[in-house]
Amino acid sequence: MSHEQFKDVIDALYKCATDCIHCEVACLEEDNVKGLVQCIKLDRECSETCIFAAKMLASDPEMSTDILNLCASICDLCATECEKHAGHMEHCKVCAESCRECAEACRSTVSLVS
Repeated sequence: MSHEQFKDVIDALYKCATDCIHCEVACLEEDNVKGLVQCIKLDRECSETCIFAAKMLASDPEMSTDILNLCASICDLCATECEKHAGHMEHCKVCAESCRECAEACRSTVSLVS
């Protein structure tokens, strides 16, 4: 399988990673950093997992199902945490939306590569 057919999910993975990195940095600049520790941790874990999943999908789609499932789960966790802060922090709102979209893209892609 060519990675070209997975362009949309690869784009979603990189977008999610970028939004998570932005959210992490923005959270570190907030006044209540201690209250955002879990958000910051999940932003980091999610961005790293999304980047790894994108690389795996581009290089070896058949070997990507486990990492895509893991990525979807971490995206869900990150989205849930960011949603707690989305009412007063735009960066968390954007991150949560991106994570939800990415989780769905990962799950949809698993059925294609399985």
